[in-house]
Amino acid sequence: MKSDNPGGLSADDSESGKIPQGSAGAMFNTAAVAWAINVGGDAHVAPEGVEFQADELARGTKGTIAEVKGAQDSEIYLSYRAGDLQLEKTLNSGTYDLTFYFVEPHGAVVGERVFDVVVQDQLEIEALDVSRARNSTSPSALVRTVSGVEVNDGELRVQLRGHQSTPVLSGLVVRARKPDTSRWRLVWSDEFDYEGAPDSEKWHLQEWPARKVNNEDQAYTGRPRNIRVGDGKLTIEAHKEGYQGASYTSGRLHSHGKGDFLYGRVDIRAKLPAGQGTWSALWMLPTNHYRYATNCSIGDEWQGNPDCDAWPNSGEIDIMEHVGYDMTRIHATVHNRRFFGGGPDQRNASIEVADVADQYHLYSLLWSPESIRVFVDGVVFYTYFKEGDWRDWPHDHPYHLIMNLAIGGDWGSAGGPIDEDIFPVSMEVDYVRVFEAVVTK
Repeated sequence: MKSDNPGGLSADDSESGKIPQGSAGAMFNTAAVAWAINVGGDAHVAPEGVEFQADELARGTKGTIAEVKGAQDSEIYLSYRAGDLQLEKTLNSGTYDLTFYFVEPHGAVVGERVFDVVVQDQLEIEALDVSRARNSTSPSALVRTVSGVEVNDGELRVQLRGHQSTPVLSGLVVRARKPDTSRWRLVWSDEFDYEGAPDSEKWHLQEWPARKVNNEDQAYTGRPRNIRVGDGKLTIEAHKEGYQGASYTSGRLHSHGKGDFLYGRVDIRAKLPAGQGTWSALWMLPTNHYRYATNCSIGDEWQGNPDCDAWPNSGEIDIMEHVGYDMTRIHATVHNRRFFGGGPDQRNASIEVADVADQYHLYSLLWSPESIRVFVDGVVFYTYFKEGDWRDWPHDHPYHLIMNLAIGGDWGSAGGPIDEDIFPVSMEVDYVRVFEAVVTK
């Protein structure tokens, strides 16, 4: 299994302590912007340095919005074009990743504005409903990335086609695949190259009742039935069964006190579950849960306790979340005092990935004192920057890793009832690796 290892360390690198040059960073796509356009608006330089060209398109109707929620760079969303749009750009042949910026400008209710995004004559985003995706009729930013677009004839072609009402688009960034020459040193990992329970020197197994957090329907257990290592992988498996008042069981593990990190890179190679009702996650919480709490302290219960503000005050970083009723989409989010939950102000983004249940993919985090970036297979699709004080940047102290498979709950059941025919269903993890940056002179 470890031989199928896109962008990761080889066994020799891991065991010898060599510093890998690039490693997974060799495929990270962080800066090679081939084209960026502020649709409907003027030229603009984004906080991360992307230079958006002014809109000189001749299609669709221009519009403006006075205010938008859920965006660090709100300028991109304050203008848009509406209509069945077609954009063309002359580009060198190669592989590109496209990030689209959408906003619902007029408060359309769910189902009122629905459209497709077609790239190179291929349907890439089907039946997009911005109000549904944002769970809000407020003008809220929505970021979607499409990766691996092949340009073979010298021209990029993007079309927006309406189902209901007219499509809208606020911005587009096209990035060419370009290696990153950053250097990294492996500092913590689990290759899952053993048999039995997860390594107790690295992981805690969490045992919880149903509905402790997020109205999740499963009980978490430490049984091998639900969480085990074998055949070179970690398996977290959910079952439909009665257990301590729950109708389902599953597994959750974390590295609190055994693998705690401040800044660096995290790589997790995983295959996700399929089926309505699944909610899988690879994420991080602060090691000191109470760092920025204002109404509770060490010893107080904080998880699932609405009277303790340790969460969201002290932060959360979601590298990967996936819900089974929306199989082709991977989500990344950060939570903090200013932006948390699922409301219109939440800062998040998504990427289209077609085969998450059939193939392993590499889910990665780059975390620095100034920013958080999230990748799938080296493609950046989420960026969050430090702006102010602890209320929007509590991500300045050590965090630990969490991996879990929830069933149902607020998000897992949002697409409808749990499909009882999917069980047993599992998430498989090939490896977890944490790196620190190597500073060269």
